[in-house]
Amino acid sequence: MNKTIIGLLCGLGAASIWGGMYVVSKVVLEIIPPFTLVTLRLLLGVLTLVIVLLIKGFPAISQKQILQVLGVGFVGYGISLSLQFIGTKLSTAANGSLVTSATPAFVLLFAWLLLGEKITSRRLLALFLATLGVIAVIDPRSAQLNPDLFLGNLALIGAAISWALYSVLVRKVTQFTDVLLFSMLAFLGGLPVSIPASVWELSTFGVGEITLGVVGGVLFIGIISTALAMVLWNTAFAYVDASIASLTFFAQPVVGTLLGILILGEEVTPLFLLGGILIGSGLIISSRE
Repeated sequence: MNKTIIGLLCGLGAASIWGGMYVVSKVVLEIIPPFTLVTLRLLLGVLTLVIVLLIKGFPAISQKQILQVLGVGFVGYGISLSLQFIGTKLSTAANGSLVTSATPAFVLLFAWLLLGEKITSRRLLALFLATLGVIAVIDPRSAQLNPDLFLGNLALIGAAISWALYSVLVRKVTQFTDVLLFSMLAFLGGLPVSIPASVWELSTFGVGEITLGVVGGVLFIGIISTALAMVLWNTAFAYVDASIASLTFFAQPVVGTLLGILILGEEVTPLFLLGGILIGSGLIISSRE
């Protein structure tokens, strides 16, 4: 397989994992406050990748490169993840899926500004078809725009923009850095934001009752949704142009809906089938550029 196919498969793998994370994180956030969950997520991600790198061997990296990766991690894991969890807690899962689906459009813009990637008619068509597909899958009628959710929705918009910026910076920095090492160091870059906020949260609000289900949810978020999924996502952007790799992000609502069908017995709607076809068409068009 060429790098484009591998990159797209990695991006789809990451987005598929995240597709099931909204439900898990919504449940865990009822017990553990947002910044504390971000901190646990990053620490578990670091620990997992350190073990892998100890087995594989640590690649060489300069001090300048370390600082660059930490800065990228600050944007992606300090700012974006925090905004994502705050938004998920203060808004709804449907709003989260709908608002963050704008991420690939922001990636297209940042890739043009920072990487000089061309905004071609093929890429615009692929983005347009995939976006229509997401709208069909999510069904925007399920979104809620009442004033009580304003701050949560605003946080979700911030998460979409900052995650797009992070993803484009991944493409730039991983040209000279091993993806596993990059991911581990980037997790560390998010901790200066999450740890102080977590200390304040715990002293102000505390945590709820920790059950085995909550522990399992935290482990899933930290090891699978962070260590594994982030490495897959970063690999996608290392291998493929950012504006193309970003389209795999649209797999999230598809997987979330599929889980609802398989686990909750929800009905397969014509809109879901149409959305899946449109998203797949967008990926095929973009991969052939």
